[in-house]
Amino acid sequence: MILAVDVDYKGNEACIAGVAFSSWSDSEAMSVYASTLSGIEEYVPGYFYRRELPCILALLREHELTPDVIVVDGFVYLDGYEEAGLGKRLYDELNGSVDIVGVAKKPFKGISTEYELFRGDSKKPLYVTSEGIPVDHAKASILSMHGKYREPTLLKYADRVCRSWVC
Repeated sequence: MILAVDVDYKGNEACIAGVAFSSWSDSEAMSVYASTLSGIEEYVPGYFYRRELPCILALLREHELTPDVIVVDGFVYLDGYEEAGLGKRLYDELNGSVDIVGVAKKPFKGISTEYELFRGDSKKPLYVTSEGIPVDHAKASILSMHGKYREPTLLKYADRVCRSWVC
């Protein structure tokens, strides 16, 4: 199972969404999960993981999820290969048992163009980083996802679910 996760915040509360699918090219989710968490830390640039990591772990625990791959809205490595971001910290927290793919909409300072991925007719790239699988495989997987626009359908769906606060 592949699990795309996203989180929305209101004050110190979070609504966490997980959209599960079996194949990268799926157009529909096989399951959708949602959780809430209180006591969320403030956002600090470069330390996004402090805010988002507890949320993702809560979703996994609450629903007893054991995906093969987790797609996070953000970076695995902030610089693409060494400086740990949310995804690398999640990978470590899960003891390397789950491959992590990070898909970010904005670049982090210093990220190389090799992590850029253009989908559809978009002139703005996504930034794809990974741990557990080669970044080229991760980029090909995100490129193969359903949807003709910059953001794949199921990643946009995870965003919609968390923003709707159906947790």
